[in-house]
Amino acid sequence: MTAKYKILGKYIKDMSSETPDIETHIFVKDYISKYQLNIDINSKALKNKMIEVNTILKFEDKQENKKKSYFEINYSTIVEINNEIKEKKDLEKIILCDVQIEIYPELEKSFLNLLHNSGYPDVKFEKKIDFEQLYNQRLN
Repeated sequence: MTAKYKILGKYIKDMSSETPDIETHIFVKDYISKYQLNIDINSKALKNKMIEVNTILKFEDKQENKKKSYFEINYSTIVEINNEIKEKKDLEKIILCDVQIEIYPELEKSFLNLLHNSGYPDVKFEKKIDFEQLYNQRLN
């Protein structure tokens, strides 16, 4: 079986860590376990069967707290699609599931480094993202 796609390149397109002041940092240090990880995936067709896939992770406080920090990373992957892929649903599965499974360990490591270097060394993501399950839920 030939590969459905090939990753030509991947890089951090943008990353952000915002903590406005020391009071916020101290508050967030105690409260960061309540923060939620959100993921957003979008893609843009390029030429020659290539696609730019942007995976955006946000780690944020969904509560109405006045003191909050904000963390985001936009990880871009350039993917070349095999000529045999014609169906839209096959393409969606490659972008939303297959590519994500392949890049996520590196993306998670980069994002955790951002959080740790921002003064929150104890942050860990206990639950792993199940891209297969998310993709299948989207279909239902």
